Amino acid sequence: MSLSDAELDRYARHIVLKEIGGAGQNRLRAARIAIVGAGGIGCPAIQYLAAAGIGGLRLIDDDRIDLSNLQRQILFGDADLGQPKAEAAARAVARLNPHVTAEPVVARITADTAAQLLADVDLILDGSDNFATRLIVSDQAVRQRTPLVSAALGQFQGQIATFRGHQPDQPCYRCFVGDAFDAEDCDTCADQGVLGAAAGLAGAWAAMEAVRALVGFGPDPAGRVHVFDALTPVLRTIRIVKDPACRGCTG
Repeated sequence: MSLSDAELDRYARHIVLKEIGGAGQNRLRAARIAIVGAGGIGCPAIQYLAAAGIGGLRLIDDDRIDLSNLQRQILFGDADLGQPKAEAAARAVARLNPHVTAEPVVARITADTAAQLLADVDLILDGSDNFATRLIVSDQAVRQRTPLVSAALGQFQGQIATFRGHQPDQPCYRCFVGDAFDAEDCDTCADQGVLGAAAGLAGAWAAMEAVRALVGFGPDPAGRVHVFDALTPVLRTIRIVKDPACRGCTG
């Protein structure tokens, strides 16, 4: 299906990029992404993916908006306090881009619900805040052979990576962190603090990697974790190899 005149105008700066062009923009319009978490990472990722013209966004979050969220969760304001994050984020998407369908899911992903909540998407973007959820999401991504963009944040540091653990030569997220963190034992923003702008950087980068995975521009980033430290600042990239004993992608 051809882009409408309004879409050609809206996405003109994408279309003139030879790495994206009209064909790439059509791929974005046809794509569906599940975004796990509408928090510090999810908020900027949702904004940029909606602006990029992703056809469908499934927004999965069981939390409600608290005043302490507003320092970094930039989709929300005072009028949204107490509202489910997924629903408020979906309303924000509708304001940002009428060409994008946002499906709010006020639910928590568990081992029992992951298959249903993550089904029928072209890519999963995980911005959740605990290892238990991240590992559940990773394992499901491998089972359904869906690319996973994973982003994490703490204090001044962020991590962004693309995983395709369903491929024989590619690691999954569990290859990266192992099985040691199955419990919900992550340090929290409430305990450790987090720089709001660092959340913006991590979320925007995750959105960029999602667009890259869908369109296919530049070198393949799969299996590499990009780590930035906003305190220094410094950026480094870590190569992850497939763990032959990984129960998530080699069993």
